[in-house]
Amino acid sequence: KSGLDPGGAWHAWGMACLKAGNLTSAREKFNRCLKPPMDLNQLNHGSRLVQDVVQYLESTVKSVVITDDDYFATLRELEATLRTRSLSLEMMCEGKIQHNSYYQECLFYLHSYGTNLSIISFYMRHDCMREALLHLLNKESPSEVFIEGIFIPSYESGKLHMLENLLETIDPGLESWGVYLIAACKYLQRKNYYHILYELQQFMKDHVRAAMTCIRFFTHGAKSYTELGGKQMWLLKIKDHLKVYLQEVSRSSGRKKITFTFRKKMSATDVSRHINTVDLQMEVTKFLHQCESSGASQMTDSSLPTLFGNNNMKMDVACKVILEGKNVEEGFGIAFRVLQDFQLEATEVYSKVAKQLVKQRKYSEIQQLLKCVNESGVAAKNDGDNIILNCLHEFKNIPAEDLDNLIQDMDSDENKIQAYVLCNKLRSAYLVSVRQDKARAVQLVQHVWQLAESSGDHVVKAICAQWL
Repeated sequence: KSGLDPGGAWHAWGMACLKAGNLTSAREKFNRCLKPPMDLNQLNHGSRLVQDVVQYLESTVKSVVITDDDYFATLRELEATLRTRSLSLEMMCEGKIQHNSYYQECLFYLHSYGTNLSIISFYMRHDCMREALLHLLNKESPSEVFIEGIFIPSYESGKLHMLENLLETIDPGLESWGVYLIAACKYLQRKNYYHILYELQQFMKDHVRAAMTCIRFFTHGAKSYTELGGKQMWLLKIKDHLKVYLQEVSRSSGRKKITFTFRKKMSATDVSRHINTVDLQMEVTKFLHQCESSGASQMTDSSLPTLFGNNNMKMDVACKVILEGKNVEEGFGIAFRVLQDFQLEATEVYSKVAKQLVKQRKYSEIQQLLKCVNESGVAAKNDGDNIILNCLHEFKNIPAEDLDNLIQDMDSDENKIQAYVLCNKLRSAYLVSVRQDKARAVQLVQHVWQLAESSGDHVVKAICAQWL
């Protein structure tokens, strides 16, 4: 008559029936106020009213267990009581029929008015993981429900192995679980739970992704190659995963084609290339670890480059290997292999090394670098000259004698003139210019004359003018 919503009254009446033990009457009352959710896969446990009903029923079961006069139970009965707690609801022992009926009542309300997550969470609370998994599969629930309802509770309670065993029991090939397992991996990666991720990837036999996780274990947080030297076991694990993957690919290619939809695929060529990268990284790690241990290391970069990064990082590795040895020649062989294997821009790396050597005032090492580059057999005609030209921007810091020695080591007279001009040594530029063919010499001397005029070098200007 007053137009108020009767839902609250029906709910209170239903709760009163429950407390009185009249389950049938309670169902009838709740039917008038409870409604099923619009979306069964929403990530919550349904309406507060349904949760209250289930909560009360569960608490009733617990109180019955506590007040039950089991003190004088025989050992056999006690063992049966404990054992049946972890079994499915239908298998509860005869002495606990009342418990069973209350649990079945919970399931009635959850199936009628709850979400898939609420049903799965109920099963998980009562150690019925198999039922939770089967419900997930039957309802084709999205991966978020699996993460929230099954996966997180499993690893938080230390039951990840139990979960893995059940997944394998239900589907030995794991294909039914592919979407859920990939979602779990992404979740773990977002959370930075890499040890659990690695364990899960091994269970999934997803060897390529497991190898990628091992790369992170190897590189993450290391501040020096001494630290990386102590983490080389991860490099061996990477190789093991990739080799196992190659074996599986070669085995399956001979038989009927098997499609592993959720495991990461990679061509045999790419896998072999990655194995070579690991071998080379092991060599780099041993070399740089030895350099740091012997105190030969000169560089103090905050970043620690490895061959698992992009091309710029790989170039940094090549530079580091050349610079950190006792001399340039010691690390040049490994650096050269890095440049060749990854087809990196060699001249850019050599120029970077030369600039570092200028900063370290190791001018004779620059000449040693040029010797190594020329003897490598793949250097272009002007590579050596370009390396010197690139490091002459620091010419003000280079002593005159060392500067002259570097420029004298250049092959091309044109490059020598360019170098002398760059270093404001106009008289030396003039002397090389006049040794060229007459037509070219005139052009070069005119250029030097113009530079002398603009810089106010009257002596060189007069010499040029007289020659011209």
